[in-house]
Amino acid sequence: MSNEGLQAAQQKMADAGVAQTAIDVFTHYYGQLEEGVTGTIEEDTIEPYLDPPLLEDVQIDPAHAKQVFDQLAIIDLNGGLGTSMGLDQAKSLLPVRDGKSFLDLLVEQVLAARRGTGSRLPLIFMNSFRTREETLEVLEKYPDLPVGDLPLDFLQNKEPKLRTDDLAPVTWEQDPALEWCPPGHGDLYTALQTSGLLQQLLDAGFKYASVSNSDNLGTVPNPVLASWFASTGAPYAAELCRRTPADRKGGHLAVRTSDGRLILRDTAQTPAEEMDYFTDEHRHPFFHTNNLWFDLEKLDAVLTERDGVMGLPLIRNEKTVDPAEKSSPAVYQLESAMGAAIEVFDGATAIVVGRDRFLPVKSTSDLLLIRSDVYTLDERAALVQQVDPVPTVSLAADSYKLIGDFEPRFPHGVPSLKDAVSLDVQGDWTFGVDVSVVGDAVLGEEGGEVPEGARVGTVSPA
Repeated sequence: MSNEGLQAAQQKMADAGVAQTAIDVFTHYYGQLEEGVTGTIEEDTIEPYLDPPLLEDVQIDPAHAKQVFDQLAIIDLNGGLGTSMGLDQAKSLLPVRDGKSFLDLLVEQVLAARRGTGSRLPLIFMNSFRTREETLEVLEKYPDLPVGDLPLDFLQNKEPKLRTDDLAPVTWEQDPALEWCPPGHGDLYTALQTSGLLQQLLDAGFKYASVSNSDNLGTVPNPVLASWFASTGAPYAAELCRRTPADRKGGHLAVRTSDGRLILRDTAQTPAEEMDYFTDEHRHPFFHTNNLWFDLEKLDAVLTERDGVMGLPLIRNEKTVDPAEKSSPAVYQLESAMGAAIEVFDGATAIVVGRDRFLPVKSTSDLLLIRSDVYTLDERAALVQQVDPVPTVSLAADSYKLIGDFEPRFPHGVPSLKDAVSLDVQGDWTFGVDVSVVGDAVLGEEGGEVPEGARVGTVSPA
């Protein structure tokens, strides 16, 4: 039935107005799915990537940095709903500091960088069909944000979810919107082309792009990085951070032994029996931040040469059509990772940056830290770390995983963490006003209330 399934999926995409190039990309991955391709990368096919350059060693010419900044566009991936945290709206609209959302702070960072450099620095969001409307509504309060005729966003493509039994597009009458999914953030390159934005940027004199996730507040526009990237002459570069035990699940770069190219390997591409290699922070000492740089002219050339099909490695994601209903039909989502494009470009490279460039919020534990006095906001709207190291935070999933549960348990704001080493909340606790965590603190499974002004924890021995 798979041939019929492909034709049905192609027709469904065409009827929904999906661009032909995006349908061609989907067809490419469908063929791989039929062939049994899983996208796995075995350890014996790669070598660790051990010697990338370090941002701390980079010296730049300020005049060159200004020249590059004048040709730089900033793109934020904004298609996620934050469903893992119980959100049903764009995750970037979640308040994170001083009542401001990710979106607010990202805009303020760019506007501050414009004031500081005099560069145009357009900020453009890649939205999904589920985040576009509400994102653009929020951006209306920033009349100075648009640059020339460039749009504030472009739309990520969509594709049908496929039944795992016959590879036909799934039907789900209870909520037809759930029949569709985004093709992963590897769709960035296709969407840039099919939306016309890539050509618009080139026509407006832009040569470089800096790309990151909208839930990462660490990617403040950086002239040093921009100048470094342009100076390398590379078509593409990835930002890496040094791994710690907490980063073992993050994707990493490696050198493919068959051709010497840099490649990206994610958790989903690692055989289960080889996860010990993947999670070994000594064997693979750097993780991929999903902060990328690329040359727009060279991207355009690659897309033209490949008729819009980048050929990034397939990520076969198996889920249920309704994520909230585990008894609903099993489906495949055909995805790719934008960081995997590093293997497409001749001469692609990477650089190790400081941890301040990687401040994502993937859980309410991350949110608690970002909201706390461990960080402050400076005049660049950048989060500045106040203590080193950052405390570790673990919140009981039953009581804190979802935003709707998290918020009521901190009715007066989050506790002070600047003197904390760790906070392990094992039960259902509600925090009073002016609570401080000191040293290592454990709040047990019994739950209860942490009273006003309480200092919880013990000072760790020196």
